[in-house]
Amino acid sequence: MTFSVDVTVRGYELDTQGHLNQAVYLQYAEHARWELLRAAGLSQEKLLASGVGPVALETTVKFLRELHGGDRVRVTCQFVYGEGKTFEVAQKILKEDGTVAAQVTGVAGLLDLTARKLIADPAGHLASLAENPDLLSG
Repeated sequence: MTFSVDVTVRGYELDTQGHLNQAVYLQYAEHARWELLRAAGLSQEKLLASGVGPVALETTVKFLRELHGGDRVRVTCQFVYGEGKTFEVAQKILKEDGTVAAQVTGVAGLLDLTARKLIADPAGHLASLAENPDLLSG
């Protein structure tokens, strides 16, 4: 199951051409990532108390369709773990008809806030803290 959150494009988020400003796509993606963590039971406070914070190491956006004020979109978010200290974040911004307006992919990790280094097992650490860890492994 891929996690998702719905957003309505607001007028103040538009650029001079009348479509969603490029930077706002990143804000929508960030919102969905934090909502996924929150839904799994991982608030910012809980993560910080465990001594870690999520960090974005790389982000790529592919803009595929314009979005306009009033458009309702669904922003998906899925963490894809492999071996090592980083994991992929796969996201889509979908129009109401299912058309993909943008794809956002990234590389993330969990930073040890004392050592200032990535921790070795981000999936395990998140799962150990989560109230609903199944959401974290879409």
